[in-house]
Amino acid sequence: WNVNGKFKPLHMFNPIRIEYIKEKIINHFNLSHEKFSPFSNLSILDIGCGGGLISEPMARLGGKVTGIDASKKNVEVAKIHCKKTKLKINYLNKSPEQMNNNEKFDIILNLEVVEHVDDLDLYLKSCAKLLKKNGLIFTATLNRTFTSYIKAIIGAEYILRWLPVGTHEWNKFIKPEELEEKLVKEKLYTQDIKGLSFNPFLNKWSRSSNLDVNYIICSSKN
Repeated sequence: WNVNGKFKPLHMFNPIRIEYIKEKIINHFNLSHEKFSPFSNLSILDIGCGGGLISEPMARLGGKVTGIDASKKNVEVAKIHCKKTKLKINYLNKSPEQMNNNEKFDIILNLEVVEHVDDLDLYLKSCAKLLKKNGLIFTATLNRTFTSYIKAIIGAEYILRWLPVGTHEWNKFIKPEELEEKLVKEKLYTQDIKGLSFNPFLNKWSRSSNLDVNYIICSSKN
């Protein structure tokens, strides 16, 4: 949670993700932009929640948030920070496959997870089972391009040292069309897709039509 610590790149990345997610949810569910807690009637599942960097903003917007992570250490960190902020978030040391399929969510946040998953088809099937009809799922990941190898691995891991060396395996990156195909198999249909680009001169992230490196897909379940 130290904004200048080793997770500084994620703190810099967070605002643009939250802005996009908030906008899409408000438009999809016809919610009020002016309302103090626009997500008050929505259940949200944050998969791979880490220390809660997305879970907490979603809870502040009024959502009933469940955060799950395969790392027990991450979940403990999230719980400790949640106590300090006095937010009500249900943190669990689980993977989607271990969740009760009878509990379904309006929104699933699947951010920077799929590039670390061994069986992506099983993972997405498990996610789809947990999403309500007409629900939204946000899947953010990295494209498998030469540019992403240079920027996300050589640049971010070896040169800038933003991430520990070995964080990513380039062959696990997935092209948008490949991911969309897998999502459609689970009846998750693309509403929107956007690139997320970093400007080193402004030291900030912004939305982009360029999908070469980071991108996010907003899908709905029909």
